[in-house]
Amino acid sequence: MRGTGSAQTPSAIDSLAINTIRTLAIDAVQQANSGHPGTPMAMAPVAYTLWQQVLRFDPQDPIWPNRDRFVLSAGHASMLLYALLHLTGVKAVNADYERLGEPSVTLDDIKHFRQLGSKCPGHPEYHLTSGVETTTGPLGQGVATSVGMAIAERWLAAHYNRPGFPIFDYRVYALCGDGDMMEGISGEAASLAGHLKLSNLCWIYDSNRITIEGNTSLAFSEDVASRFLAYGWNVQRVGNANDCERIAAALEAARGVTDRPTLIVVESHIGYGAPNKQDTSAAHGEPLGEDEVRLAKKSYGWPEDAKFLVPDGVREHFAAVMGKRGKELRQEWEAMFARYAGEHPALADEITRMQGRRLPEGWDADIPTFPADAKGLAGRDASAKVLNAIAPKLPWLLGGAADLAPSTKTRLTFEGAGDFEAGSYGGRNFHFGIREHAMGAICNGMSLSKLRSFGSGFLIFSDYMKPAIRLSSLMDLPVIYVFTHDSIGVGEDGPTHQPVEQLIGLRSIPGLLVIRPADANEVAEAWRLMLGLKHEPACLVLSRQALPTFDRSVYAPASGLARGAYVLADSAEGTPEVVLMATGSEVQLCVGAHEALSKEGIRSRVVSMPSWEIFEKQDQAYRDSVLPPEITARVAVEQASTLGWDRYVGLGGVKIGMHTFGASAPLKAVQEKFGFTPDHVLAAARQQAGR
Repeated sequence: MRGTGSAQTPSAIDSLAINTIRTLAIDAVQQANSGHPGTPMAMAPVAYTLWQQVLRFDPQDPIWPNRDRFVLSAGHASMLLYALLHLTGVKAVNADYERLGEPSVTLDDIKHFRQLGSKCPGHPEYHLTSGVETTTGPLGQGVATSVGMAIAERWLAAHYNRPGFPIFDYRVYALCGDGDMMEGISGEAASLAGHLKLSNLCWIYDSNRITIEGNTSLAFSEDVASRFLAYGWNVQRVGNANDCERIAAALEAARGVTDRPTLIVVESHIGYGAPNKQDTSAAHGEPLGEDEVRLAKKSYGWPEDAKFLVPDGVREHFAAVMGKRGKELRQEWEAMFARYAGEHPALADEITRMQGRRLPEGWDADIPTFPADAKGLAGRDASAKVLNAIAPKLPWLLGGAADLAPSTKTRLTFEGAGDFEAGSYGGRNFHFGIREHAMGAICNGMSLSKLRSFGSGFLIFSDYMKPAIRLSSLMDLPVIYVFTHDSIGVGEDGPTHQPVEQLIGLRSIPGLLVIRPADANEVAEAWRLMLGLKHEPACLVLSRQALPTFDRSVYAPASGLARGAYVLADSAEGTPEVVLMATGSEVQLCVGAHEALSKEGIRSRVVSMPSWEIFEKQDQAYRDSVLPPEITARVAVEQASTLGWDRYVGLGGVKIGMHTFGASAPLKAVQEKFGFTPDHVLAAARQQAGR
């Protein structure tokens, strides 16, 4: 039975603050004629108690490195967070991490909730609104990302804390709902968090038992508390979301748990105070309506006709308690960090660089140059060599795989790299288990904590983590995704494991760089480029099979990768009659065709095109120099869907690619079946050149 027992009555000023949060949410949703009022109405006492009594957060400096993190995983309840950001006076920070001194959320922003240009969009957006720790809205992503934040704190503490210097000891709180609990990603993330015993993590579960379609009994009857006990979590219950004293006690108890994360199950009433819509789906995703707004305000003892009212004393109350505590904690930390810098200058320099997303001096000094080799290296093997040359010089570069590190070759093997495990949090190799979706979100959480995170898997399984990759891009996070087994070259594993549509799917995500190198030296240049990014995620797409390493004394240098596409080989004399372009393993087919065409007296050009996105950022003059508009005879070759290549070959060009799924057979047989052979490319080039 749901807990409805009596609650400890909060003080008058506490009640005033809580009801201010509620009514700001009600008024914003009503004025926008869009949004979700129910959860802010229900969970205002919980959020208020957490922020006012517990959270170590300074509104004057919302990016203080050791602040507690609050994640609103139930992103549809965004007005709950916006009201808190406004009432606590959180200050704005720009994309370069500069404190601007102006409010993050003004009352005018709240009045323009869900309107163009407002700092209060429909769902919380990182970068757009300071104080928003991560973009949320797709359910489950927020809680999963919070696991990455908790992992980051554990690693940072293990790596940088010294006796007398607890530089990192922050906690992570996430507010989630029934929808979060139903999404599979939350189960993946919770399972891993329990396994890793992340005691710095606390999820607050708003159990209101209402979703858009109605009561959760329609589709959700499991015992969530028992599930989390099985995951290895500490579980507490609060029977009444209005019981601020019990909420505070539960949060304090969570801080005392040192060997596991905590789930606090809070029984609430969605739309609390609205007499006709409380505990109904009508309070979930639509305005209450003017009459119900008046009735709800009346139940709070609020002026029924007042709109966007912030009573005198509410802002001052937040400033006197949360603001004062946060400022004192932040100033104490800054003084401690100054002493730390005196005793441990090298470590302090690393932290400072990390927080500004600046790389150490000489981080790329040991990136190898690969000699010409007809047999060559698989893209994944070249990547392993480059990664392990860089990582010792970039201490906060860390990551892992979804149980595929032996195949993706992403294990850090240098001395001291170690494994990140429960009770031993200093290692740099992460074992995400077979949890691709959670891996993506966790990498986002680590990146939001300023670590340079990477996750890896087979390209085909990028589909399992696409929502998290999309959020990497939406948040401008420089997460690196390493995807191997990049084409039908997977061979015998067959069409279930042979990616076809994945490349174009990733390329379609705005702001995401997709890089498919042609040889080992392009792999090296790809890592050099990716680690220099501050606000862009990247997917490095690598082959399982060996690729020849081109002789760069004959062909153009691999540094051309930095411009997305470059002329790898050109006709010895005169304007090329045909342009051959490709990515990855297919570049060698174009080079072979180029050499054969040259012997036949047909002038050709080979363009290696590892990244469409980078190429499109180049000026028109450069793009025209690589792909001259007057040369319309063109052939594109890629072991993937041909979708998108029209922009480069034109309507009259030839696209050698995949139009169906693959097949299970040895590599050469598969390539022969689908036309990825030197003869096929050569024939297409001749046809285009009119020979």
